[in-house]
Amino acid sequence: MTEAGTGKLKIFMGYAAGVGKTYKMLEEAQALKAQGKDVVIGYLESHDRPDTLAKAVGLEVVPRKKISYNGTVLEEMDAEAILARHPQICVVDEFRHTNVQGSKRARRWEDVVMLLDSGIDVMTTLDIQHLESLNDEVQHITGITVEETVPDWLLQRADEVVMVDLTPRALLHRLERGVVYKGEEAQRATQDMFREPTLVALRELALREAAHEVEHRIEEDESERGEGKEAERQPRKQQRILVFLTADPKTAMAIRRAKRVSDFMGTQCYAVAVQSSDAAESGPSANREAIERHLNFARNLHIDTSVLEGKDPATLVIDFARRNQVTQIFVTRPRRGVWPALLSRDPVHKMLDLAKDMQIVVVSDRDPAARQP
Repeated sequence: MTEAGTGKLKIFMGYAAGVGKTYKMLEEAQALKAQGKDVVIGYLESHDRPDTLAKAVGLEVVPRKKISYNGTVLEEMDAEAILARHPQICVVDEFRHTNVQGSKRARRWEDVVMLLDSGIDVMTTLDIQHLESLNDEVQHITGITVEETVPDWLLQRADEVVMVDLTPRALLHRLERGVVYKGEEAQRATQDMFREPTLVALRELALREAAHEVEHRIEEDESERGEGKEAERQPRKQQRILVFLTADPKTAMAIRRAKRVSDFMGTQCYAVAVQSSDAAESGPSANREAIERHLNFARNLHIDTSVLEGKDPATLVIDFARRNQVTQIFVTRPRRGVWPALLSRDPVHKMLDLAKDMQIVVVSDRDPAARQP
């Protein structure tokens, strides 16, 4: 729930570009302005769509900030100018955007959080494929690794999430008519995500996420009213999840998977790494750097992180899990060279022996050849 003094966040979510998220957001902004609310556009990406541009007419626009980068002048949302203007409501398109190097904050969602913390309400747009925990599932559906993502906790922080829906067939018809993209950009889209089976799968993913958000908010409301006490005493509320962090690149996938499961179950999630006090036994510096990246990634997703010290990762992790009443542990199958040579066998096998009272989930790559949208 929104804390006192902070702005409200409303997210217009869809499954692909062109479904009408920005149009719907502007339509609401115009309605709020008609009610006498102080509304400004902080950033709008119209893609030169006439209907979108028409819907923005009459709304005050805060000028963008110009930043010089590699000899080119680029434009970004000017969060400081919006803060100085301090409207009641700010419209911010493309929540997932990465700001150009040299900006005060790396991501647009960080700009939005600053505005919210300053008491400004924000309306923004997001496609389902940019939700961090779904990164691997989207890659499996589309064959594309989405680089720009938004942490799940922002969706949970939102006061309202509006699902903007359009059938895949109708969206493809819009693409054919040049409403979504034009020329070569439209042609590239048909070879990329804009294939009907892919759009159907993404839409189902978005609808499932929307249904989960509704269920989660109903449970929160019942809890605040003191209802649903019996449900709170159910075993699923007592479960806790841990993800074991190593240098294996698949660890990022394990982190996303563990976080998503913990969110669906409404449970605590921990991320634990193990390092040796002896640098010679901690593995190559590249491994240590990879583990630190994974720790930072977990922190960014609002997962509780811990670094344990010792020479027996499996025992340390299982002891930590038992102390914290963990019921599921997510691990990756280690690559050759990931573990120090002093270990006679990898920690995953030892964990399977030690944790008979817990569920060990071994996260592995999906076979690209088996990918079916």
